[in-house]
Amino acid sequence: MADRPPITNRIKELRELHGHMSQAALAEIIGVTRQTVIAIEQGRYSPSLESAFRIARAFDAGLEDVFGWEAQKRA
Repeated sequence: MADRPPITNRIKELRELHGHMSQAALAEIIGVTRQTVIAIEQGRYSPSLESAFRIARAFDAGLEDVFGWEAQKRA
């Protein structure tokens, strides 16, 4: 099984704080599919830089308010 990307996010929490925004509504705002939003939210996919900025702007937040970085552990 492949490792998950080291990017964390607060997208689900922010959607709830913004009027229970649906995944479909966020997808429409940022120009991706709902499935892409699901994958990003679940940490299975890291968004492009452009998509990350669009997501942050959808919540009127900075990138680091939405996304975090988990340092990878060395074996």
